[in-house]
Amino acid sequence: MKITVINLKKIIKYIFVFFAIAIIVILLAKSLKTDKTIKQEEKNTSLIKCLKYELPITNVVEENINVERKNKTNWAIKILSMQIGILDNIIKNKIDDEVSLELPKEEYIEPEEQEEIKSEAEDLENKYTKIIDENNIKETYTNKYKDIKINNQTEFDISSIIENASYTFTDNKKVVIYHTHTCESYTPTENYKYPMTDSYRTTDLNFTVAKVGDELSSQLEKYGFNVIHSKTYHDYPSYNGSYGRSLKTLESILTKNKDVEITIDLHRDAVGSKSNYAPSVQIGDEVCAQVMFVIGTDGSGLTHDNWRKNLQFAIKVQSIADELYPGLFRPIILRNARYNQHLTTASTIIEVGATGNTLEQCLASMKYVANVLNKATE
Repeated sequence: MKITVINLKKIIKYIFVFFAIAIIVILLAKSLKTDKTIKQEEKNTSLIKCLKYELPITNVVEENINVERKNKTNWAIKILSMQIGILDNIIKNKIDDEVSLELPKEEYIEPEEQEEIKSEAEDLENKYTKIIDENNIKETYTNKYKDIKINNQTEFDISSIIENASYTFTDNKKVVIYHTHTCESYTPTENYKYPMTDSYRTTDLNFTVAKVGDELSSQLEKYGFNVIHSKTYHDYPSYNGSYGRSLKTLESILTKNKDVEITIDLHRDAVGSKSNYAPSVQIGDEVCAQVMFVIGTDGSGLTHDNWRKNLQFAIKVQSIADELYPGLFRPIILRNARYNQHLTTASTIIEVGATGNTLEQCLASMKYVANVLNKATE
């Protein structure tokens, strides 16, 4: 007689595994069920949108988080946006930097074109100018020379420098523009909406001071300046050490372009937690962001033999700005930090607007700043 031995433990185990697999298959089927008909233009809008269509589980997770925690940040999407912003720009930046490490050769400008540029510059002048007090802060300064105001935050006595301020430019009109804090951005508008990767910061350079740098470069080139504009990230992924990284970028550029005189580290101002701080000036019918020179010294102990020349450069430029567009420039700030300004005799930080300003206002300022720089170097 044959006896069949039934192993109940094994049977139960197999049944459990079968049902577990079935449940997983059902869940995956539900999560993968989505409309695959996507408009081509929607596919091309951004990598993030494509990911949401191609990986529907991303949408499910995001929708659940939005329903359950409407007021909390979706950090996964935020980090993904940040990384994609970097990847979208990193290749372009690398190409731009490799192409623009050396200044372009000077091009001959036809007399007719020179007259047109001169006419455009004249149209920018003789305009009504008024500082806008709303969302602004009171100017503070320690020294005044004619109409030029200087906020001296160092222990240096600068009275003799101011009284004898005289700066003579070379005639090469070569400029380097770069950004120690490349990701600084502004108040979003209808035309310039963007996802912040941090408070008033984004890795998408179409919405940061790098975009303002593009505009300044374009405006300066109209006057015959040769411009290198570096949009290398220096404050991402880490903000700390930004000046050390931007110093390496600047040194690399100047090694190949030893006769560059003017270097501009273009920033956006930030004052504590005042997110609505928007220093602005009306020029004609336009509202423009105010700008400000920040000049470093050797007060920190770092070697900086050029700081007095840098200050004289800023005074000369600002004296012309105050004649043409009173209020466009806020008082010059003099500080103990070096800010990479020891490499040339006309090095400066220019802060354009603040968090409360719009990108439109900052872009509008650049044609006036370019005109001032052109007048100063004539």
